[in-house]
Amino acid sequence: MPDRNQAALDFLLSRRSRPAKTLTTPIPSRDALTEILTAAARCPDHGKLEPWRFIVLERPALTRLAELVEARGRSLGRDEADIAKGRKQFDDSHLAVAVIEVQKPSEKIPSIEQTYSTGAVCLGLVNAALAAGWGANWLSGWPAHDRGFVETGLGLETHERVAGFIHLGTETSTPPERPRPDLDTITTWVSE
Repeated sequence: MPDRNQAALDFLLSRRSRPAKTLTTPIPSRDALTEILTAAARCPDHGKLEPWRFIVLERPALTRLAELVEARGRSLGRDEADIAKGRKQFDDSHLAVAVIEVQKPSEKIPSIEQTYSTGAVCLGLVNAALAAGWGANWLSGWPAHDRGFVETGLGLETHERVAGFIHLGTETSTPPERPRPDLDTITTWVSE
């Protein structure tokens, strides 16, 4: 029988992202965030390509990005509600980490596996923050997918894209539990 890590399993069975709008100060220190990023980087990574990187966004950068969302949204002709929603995650946040997918050339590792690895980093970052006692939430939204925004605001190159903005802070309220998948409807057991 394998050794069971009941505390880790209990955490995973009860983990719950915290809405970004409910996160406030204090935020993780640089040392605390480094530990969280270190844990997040321990994800599946076929070929050891590290097809991702982190951009830590502190309050002044978040303010700048909120203003860029508004300017970019107006130049694209987006409606006011769309602009406000896109801006809100940066206005409300005190600390966020942009997880950037960086496709690496590889004959052995398909690009889709690099995308999956980057998604695993995002979830690992959320889980590491939650396990460390912080609130965390993974968001994207239209700014994450707008080339003008990510190139101007984050300095991304053409082979890079935002996988998510992970917002971190102190939670002010625990959200109610939400419905979870019915395993019987999504699981097929194959015996032969």
